[in-house]
This record gives sequence, structure tokens and C-alpha cells, in this order.
Amino acid sequence: MLIQLLDRQNMPPRNSRQPLPHFLSSVVTSAKCVLAILGFWASLAFGSVAWTQPPQRESAFLGQAVPRDVREIYERGLGWLEKNQDETGRWRASGGESGPGVTGLATMAFLAYGEDPNYGAYSTNVRRGIRAIIEDQNGTTGYIGTSMYHHGFAMLALAEAYGTVDERNLWEGSDTPENRRRSIGKALELAVRTAITSQNKNNTGGWRYSPDSTDADTSVTGSVLVGLLAARNAGIEVPDKVVDRAIKYFTEMTSPSGQVAYAGGLGGFDNSPARVSIATLSYSIAGRKDLKEFKSASSFLVSSDSSETSDHYGEYTAYYKAQALFQADIAAWEKWNRNLVRELKEKQRSDGHFDGNYGAPVATSMSLLALALNFRFLPIYER
Repeated sequence: MLIQLLDRQNMPPRNSRQPLPHFLSSVVTSAKCVLAILGFWASLAFGSVAWTQPPQRESAFLGQAVPRDVREIYERGLGWLEKNQDETGRWRASGGESGPGVTGLATMAFLAYGEDPNYGAYSTNVRRGIRAIIEDQNGTTGYIGTSMYHHGFAMLALAEAYGTVDERNLWEGSDTPENRRRSIGKALELAVRTAITSQNKNNTGGWRYSPDSTDADTSVTGSVLVGLLAARNAGIEVPDKVVDRAIKYFTEMTSPSGQVAYAGGLGGFDNSPARVSIATLSYSIAGRKDLKEFKSASSFLVSSDSSETSDHYGEYTAYYKAQALFQADIAAWEKWNRNLVRELKEKQRSDGHFDGNYGAPVATSMSLLALALNFRFLPIYER
């Protein structure tokens, strides 16, 4: 169960938009290039070019090529995911985890690579994955799957696809009954409503396994909160008070040392890079780097051994730690990322998959997403 995956690891804005048609996008891009060249030479002729150095930016954003090892690992992993997606759009593993949360993670791995989701090599995989998530959603309540873990990861995938995947082609060739077909936007709005309704029932301000839970833990809360923040970035209304309550829960779970408790408030702390990463990421994406709790958690994370990658704590920790370090300290992320690349290169199987305690679909998707910061195509991966 995905619940067990996270328990064992943790226990003691973008505007909505419709994509241009492929051919029109190419025309517009070509026209922009021609205009830019003409403008440059015209400025030379009239002596208006300011020959100054461009402002310096962090090295990670200078547009250098993605390392070959990263591309090869990623492409082999996507090849395995492509071959192992069934006709319904889902990924299943014998003895492993399956469900809309896993479908969401795998679908995001395709989206994160930057191929055109409507016409590119993996467009069919993306459409099938999104359709499967929507089919697994309760059309009345908006709940996706059998736990709020699944709900959070599935909601995140919908948010990252919204405004990118062409809604007009989403259900083309599908035999799904008309009454179960929804747009990505509608499905995302329903998912957000479920998360908000669930939080309203919870006195802690967080989330746990069931949408009716009255207690919370940092792992489930992080999964749902990041999904909500991605939905807000995509243009879906998420009230500030919802985010504020969830962030307050994280502050109550963060110690002055930077360690983060699993559940029950202060006390019971141990060294959990996964929980510290989840808290650091949540503060960052919510725009609350001003909080002393962010400073303590991020400092604790950055100061931890840079060799602590997925081999030490599993693909779940690598998934969150990559994002948290990227948001908190780009130099620390670059160092850690180099170690991660070496490690994943050694661990990847000949057919492209990764092994994990909860099945190859989970391990492969999370391992690839830990590398996806190198591409920076997903809006949630922006700084």
C-alpha cells in the first residue's frame, strides 16, 4: 500500500492556458526568431545596442545542456514506463503498489521530460494516464483513490497537466462512458474541493489517510498541500486560509533544530530527511521562506551528509529531497544531484526500471522525478 510506503519512510504561479496547435506554435516561434534577428541588426545600424554584460544569474539557470548521464537514465526509465502502462492507462506491479497516485507519479515523469504532451513521443501515455486518474475519481465527492496519499499525488498530476494537455483530444479513442468523462479542469476543481472539505473536518489543519480523518501527519499533509499549491499555480482557486492552516501545522511539527515530527506535534523527533524535505518544500512552494521554521528545516537539510541520496533512504526521500534542496539552496542541490546521478546510474536495471519495496512503477517514477529538476519543465519545479 502507498500508505505503508510513506509510513515506513517517515515514522519514529502559472496561469491556465490553452496550447496553440502544433503547426501554429512553430510558425509563431519562427516569426519571433526572425523579428529578433532583424531587430538586432537594426539596432547595430543605429548604434543603439548597449554593449554590457547581462546580469549574472545562478549557474543552474544559464541554460547549459543537461548532462548526458541524466538524459540516458531518464530516457531508459521512460522507455520502461511506456512499455509497462496497460491499455487502461495504469501501471501495475506484482506485489507492488498501484492506484491513481502511482498513475499520477508516472504521468508526471513523462510531463517532466519536456516532450510535447499533445503531439510528442509520449503523448498517448500522458493522455491515458490523465484519463485513468479521472476515471478513478468519484464524480460526486471528487475523491481520487483509496487514501489521501493517492489523492494528493493524483491532484498534483492533474495540476501539472492542466493548461498543457489539449482538452479537445483528451478522450479521443476512449471507450469511457460519457457520464464519466470530465475535463482536466473540472476534475482538478473537484479534487481541490475534496482536499478543502477534508481539512475543514480536521482540527489540526492537516490531512491523514481518510478524507474524514481528524488527525494528521506530515507525510500525507505534504502530499495534499503540494497538490493544492500546484492547483493554485494553475489558476484554480485555493483560499489562503487553507494554505495558512496547513503551514501552521508544519510550523508546529518543526523543532528549533530543524527536525520535523511525524505526527502529534513536538516530541518524538528523529533524523528523517524525508520529513525535513517535505516541510522545507512546503514552506518554499507556499512562499513562506520568511518563517524561522523554514530557515531551521532548510539549514538542517543542507547541512546533512550530501551522500544521503536514494540508496540510503529510498526513492521517496530522493523524490522530496531533490525538490527541497533545489528550492532552498541551489549550490547544495547541484552537489547532491551529482551524487544522485551516479547512484541511479548504478541502480538502474538493464530494461530501464528501478527496484523498490513498493514495486517498480513507484520506484521508477519517483527516481526519474528526483532527476527531473535537471530539466525544469514542470511548473512545480520552478524557483
